[in-house]
Amino acid sequence: MVELVGLAAGATLTLIVVALHYAKGTGWEAPEDISQEVLEQRAATVPETDFPEPYNRSIGGGGATAIPAGEAEGELGEGEEVEEEDKGFDPDDIADDEVEYYEIEFAKEGETIEVANNETILDAGEEEGWDLPYACREGQCISCAGHIEDGPAEDYIRHSNNDSLMDDDMEEGYCLTCVAYPTSEFTIETGESP
Repeated sequence: MVELVGLAAGATLTLIVVALHYAKGTGWEAPEDISQEVLEQRAATVPETDFPEPYNRSIGGGGATAIPAGEAEGELGEGEEVEEEDKGFDPDDIADDEVEYYEIEFAKEGETIEVANNETILDAGEEEGWDLPYACREGQCISCAGHIEDGPAEDYIRHSNNDSLMDDDMEEGYCLTCVAYPTSEFTIETGESP
């Protein structure tokens, strides 16, 4: 019985000491919340863009490419405007009586189809039921890139917008199928990027 009384007295004394300790407090205070300030500082270092979020369908996302230092072309200063030839072209400006059709061979799909000069290579392939790669559909990534086997891309297509491919890439036959409109017959391998 003595042991039980001693055990109860020890437990009671321990509880009293713990209660007094926490009643008095530890002196520790939580630091000021700076998370919003950190987010604002980070946001200030990221340049504003008009790029939409990509509609990623592939693992790895939009497949953005890095531009080596000193090789960025076409950067505009304040107040400068884009020249008309750099904007690409608007396929909606092609009159109905000026629409032409070209035989385009899709090498990986093993078929040749007719594609109008006011229709993108990507759209034409999707109309055939093929699952072709793409992400942004605006010429701002290289997820939809394809390789024209017949020569420089500029000889066979024209882009309505091209923010990703360099002149060297196009010389080697690469194009962005989401914004590429045919101007001649050719063979293309889809899913090929520089």
